[in-house]
Amino acid sequence: MVTYAATLDVPRHVVEYLSRLLAAHRRRIRTPRGSRALGPFRQAVLVLRWFRERGCVDCLARDAGVSQATGYRYLHEGIDVLADQAPGLHQVLDRCRREGMTHVILDGTLIESDRLAGVRDNGNDLWFSRRHKAFGGNVQFLSAPVGTPLWVSDVEPGSTPDITAARIHALPALYEAVADGLPALADKGYIGVGIGILVPVRRPKGRSEQTHVSGHYAAHSGQMAAHGPANGPLGLR
Repeated sequence: MVTYAATLDVPRHVVEYLSRLLAAHRRRIRTPRGSRALGPFRQAVLVLRWFRERGCVDCLARDAGVSQATGYRYLHEGIDVLADQAPGLHQVLDRCRREGMTHVILDGTLIESDRLAGVRDNGNDLWFSRRHKAFGGNVQFLSAPVGTPLWVSDVEPGSTPDITAARIHALPALYEAVADGLPALADKGYIGVGIGILVPVRRPKGRSEQTHVSGHYAAHSGQMAAHGPANGPLGLR
């Protein structure tokens, strides 16, 4: 057995922030002092290592000196505490209007996972995405015009189309925002979603894209391209 030192590539103030949230959570649920195997700071390190390094929970638990079951419990607790800090969609859209954003960008992505149980009515795996050829969950997200992530929805099974997931989690609030002057852009997967959500125009049969939609599509594509950086971090954890 060889012991070695390691450095977590996360700013210390981020660890301390999560540590304070965990400490407040323990006080709220009245956890007796000294009853936990790890203090809030070491639990925060375990959680952030999982986000940053994509490490197996068994390895993280072993390094922290706790059992695998305790490692999973501490990890899920930390994720829940962080998720509670996320603003709601209406709050995000209100802030976008106050900051004078010209629009927001709606898109969906698949967060890959291990194979999950569940079958659709047609017999296919509920959590398998035929589009991505992988198991996972569909999440919808909004980004700013420059690509900064703003909001992420709850997860739907990977077989759920983007437009269906958007109707569940995003569209009611987006329609209200559109009425207040804040439109949203989306890709072809959202065609037919409704007034105010701007999507590429389908080319009519027999007509040239150059003469019908080239200007519209080029402008739309340029704006959509900016949201690419927002999608990247979502696939990390």
